[in-house]
Amino acid sequence: MNTYDVTLTDRARAFAWGAHSGIGQVRKYSGQPYAVHCADVVRIMLEFSETPVTNVQIAAAWLHDVVEDTQVSLDTVSLEFGTEVAQLVSDLTDVSRPTDGNRRVRKQIDLEHSAQACAASQTVKLADLISNAPSIVDHDPGFARVWLREKAALLDVLVKGDAGLMRRARAVLAECKLKLENQG
Repeated sequence: MNTYDVTLTDRARAFAWGAHSGIGQVRKYSGQPYAVHCADVVRIMLEFSETPVTNVQIAAAWLHDVVEDTQVSLDTVSLEFGTEVAQLVSDLTDVSRPTDGNRRVRKQIDLEHSAQACAASQTVKLADLISNAPSIVDHDPGFARVWLREKAALLDVLVKGDAGLMRRARAVLAECKLKLENQG
């Protein structure tokens, strides 16, 4: 059974909801509030992790997209939630910029960044991938083909992540690939 610091995780949950809804961010295909995805990442970690999930990981799961998608800085995350949470969020934040090159080049830069991440961050990243895969495949099959190739390469470097989540991520990607193949 996983236990975690309710205060830290509740603050992170509230912060994520506020940051994402404060800019009107919604999920691309469903129109749901964006933080629904963050909640799903937390749920997936708690459900499928074989190793204990820490309060710091739960906080980082709630906050994993705030730096990338909102005006929140890593410094703010550090001030609000501590350096350990901020480090995980930093690990989970894409580092490439549009000026770095085409999508393939940018995704390679981000993959190399993820490969250097600690086990706790890689575990959150696996849950994030599991959460995103079904909606991308269901709603954008053309992009899903590219996305699935990128995520298969990502799984090859997330070797420090939780083994249960890794198995689940590989299974989800295989199911998604089969679904696309059956669609023609």
